[in-house]
Amino acid sequence: MRERVLAGDPCTADDPELGAASTRALDVADAYNATTVRQGPLRRRLPEVLLGSVGEGAKWEAAEPITIGDDVWLGGGVVVLPGVTIGENAVVGAGAVVTRDLPADVVAAGNPARVVRTLDGPEG
Repeated sequence: MRERVLAGDPCTADDPELGAASTRALDVADAYNATTVRQGPLRRRLPEVLLGSVGEGAKWEAAEPITIGDDVWLGGGVVVLPGVTIGENAVVGAGAVVTRDLPADVVAAGNPARVVRTLDGPEG
C-alpha cells in the first residue's frame, strides 16, 4: 500500500490493504494506551511499529475536549485545537486556527487566532 501511495497510484477507502493497516494501527494505539509510564521501553517501541522510528521525546498527542460557549459563530474552515475554550458570543473568522482560549464577546481571526475586536455583549 505504502509503495502505491508514494508512487501516486489511486487508492480507495474500501481497499482491503488500507482496512488491514487501519486495524493494525488501532491495535497498536490500544496497546500503547494500555501501558503505563513504568513500561517505558514498551511505550517507546510501540510507535516505532507504525512509524518505523521516532525521535527522543516522541509521544502520542492526547485528545482533550474543547468548550464552545453559547451563541458562538465559527467561520468556514476554523480549526480549534484540543483543550481550547471559546467564550459566549464570540465570532471566529473563516480559516482561523484557535490555539488558545478566547474570551466572551470578541471577534477573533488569523493563524493563530487573535482578538481583533471586542463586542458590546450578545447584540454587539
